Amino acid sequence: MSQSPATLPPVLLHSEAELARDALATPLLARAVRLARWAGPETRVGAGGELVDEQLPAAAAELGLTGGADDTDGGDAAAYASEAWRVAVDTGLVEVQDAESEEAESEDADGTVTAGEELALLTTGGPQDVLGIWLAALETVFADATVPDLEDLVDAIEDGGEIDFEALGWDPQGEADFLEGVLGNLYLLTVGDGAGDDGAVPLPALAASMIVPDDMGEPTDDILEQVSDAMMRLDDQFRMLEPIGLVEYRPVDEALMADIDSEEPLPPADDEDEDVTRYGMVRLTPLGLYGIRARMLEAGLDAPAVGDLADKGADTLLDGTAGFPQTAAQAEIEQWLARREPLGAARELLSAARGGDEGAPLRRLRCQQALSLVGGEAEPALREVLDDPELGGLARVWLAEHGASDVPAPSQELVFWLTIDTIAAQLAAEGNSEELQGLVEGLAAQHSGFFAAAWRVEHPATADVLEAMGRLHPDKKVAKEARKAAFKARSQQA
Repeated sequence: MSQSPATLPPVLLHSEAELARDALATPLLARAVRLARWAGPETRVGAGGELVDEQLPAAAAELGLTGGADDTDGGDAAAYASEAWRVAVDTGLVEVQDAESEEAESEDADGTVTAGEELALLTTGGPQDVLGIWLAALETVFADATVPDLEDLVDAIEDGGEIDFEALGWDPQGEADFLEGVLGNLYLLTVGDGAGDDGAVPLPALAASMIVPDDMGEPTDDILEQVSDAMMRLDDQFRMLEPIGLVEYRPVDEALMADIDSEEPLPPADDEDEDVTRYGMVRLTPLGLYGIRARMLEAGLDAPAVGDLADKGADTLLDGTAGFPQTAAQAEIEQWLARREPLGAARELLSAARGGDEGAPLRRLRCQQALSLVGGEAEPALREVLDDPELGGLARVWLAEHGASDVPAPSQELVFWLTIDTIAAQLAAEGNSEELQGLVEGLAAQHSGFFAAAWRVEHPATADVLEAMGRLHPDKKVAKEARKAAFKARSQQA
């Protein structure tokens, strides 16, 4: 995968039981299981373990495929049967013995077929066993998806039976890396809320993510042609990956194929009147998210999942969720709280939120988010920190929101400190967002003397916050006041 571990947000996975049910329901694995239960000692296979041609009609009939126009996906019954059998062999649902022995080297020689140990695991094993078999099936389909068209492959076979990769123009490792990278980008868009409301991503966007340089403005014709070629490769590959349950795929509109086959660059789908779905849409399924994450972990990447921090301490929770998207942080915190009693959890969170380091403001923001999910049982813990200079402000906010009585009014110094701390946390979480710009404008409008007082606040982030306010405020006069205040704050810290 091409992503850096630091760029991967956590994924919210379905339970293993749900995922295992999804895996068993995928068309390709279901067909492989049916063929594994149908096969027996009389089943004839070739030297490579494949079903001989004479067996394919019976296998197709077992799968309910007749080779007619009403077949699944309108495909060829024999091809579906052959593909399902290959998955059954590769996943261990069936075992083929002696298929590659010296006696079986001729085309007419058969291997002996028996039920594989993995077949029994589908009924006697647990969800992890089922998912392990599905991952093995995914590996087979992934490998098939990176192989060129069969006709091109046959044309590239030399007299000695070896494939002339140079003549074919095919780099096996390059093809695998490209598809791996596309799936990694699709995963990143999905877990990072970069996909559409339904999780779907336009095929041109995926292709462009692998080809168009980040610093390129208007793509050149050459780049657009490369994107068009990549889209066509991906169209074929996603059609192959859909039956194993990795993706839900809406193929490229057939009416666009003529434009693409004409070797003209595909026009960018950015016209407001253009239906982007015509260019293909792909969405990772819940099972697909699980599968891509499993491949990332196997490749040595750090691909966190929501729930990984549920058994860790509050300090790990607050630090770990610091860079999470809002929805993922909320889900992680909810799982952490579900394992603890409210009062003890509140005390642990408040203790972990203290500190004057660079990450402390965001820890306190996550702490505040977590405490908002805790009921009134946590009130004693909040009252215990009312006099704490770092926690007293958020404690008052929590108590007021929960209708507590006898909450002491905050000092002006505490109000300003909490304001600086909050802006510092939002800067760390979101950068220069529109929401933060609105907050900055509101503060400056409500408090005419804000900058005159704010630079005196004894908070490690005071100067950085004031500089940010100077960048964000659209009024030049107010922005200049903020920059002056930041200069004074730095002089004071020096």
